[in-house]
Amino acid sequence: MKTYITIQYYGDYGDRETAKESSGNLPSNRDWPLWEVFIRSKMGLDHKHVGSLHAADAQMAIENARDVYTRRQEGISIWVVESKNIHASNPDDSASFYDPADDKVYRHPTFYELPDELKAM
Repeated sequence: MKTYITIQYYGDYGDRETAKESSGNLPSNRDWPLWEVFIRSKMGLDHKHVGSLHAADAQMAIENARDVYTRRQEGISIWVVESKNIHASNPDDSASFYDPADDKVYRHPTFYELPDELKAM
């Protein structure tokens, strides 16, 4: 007696003929884009980057992020952003990039004297 094992992944439809007909708009899992995942652990805190994952669309990315990054219910909010939509400055250019802020001393309140009544600042 032969035993056959069929491995199915998220989005599979069972038999291959049905999958070919009904999955026309979803890319294959090799072409899935990379998504960056941000989790907010408590109300009032900011979202923190926790990792990346591949998913066919935003809804699948949110569901996979929930399963992977909040297994112990450590989050209350999930953001997913497709990696190709993130643009960042180059850390090697930080000296010239942030140089204009050095001549604006009024943005750095280090020279202000605070009244004694303000103890919490």
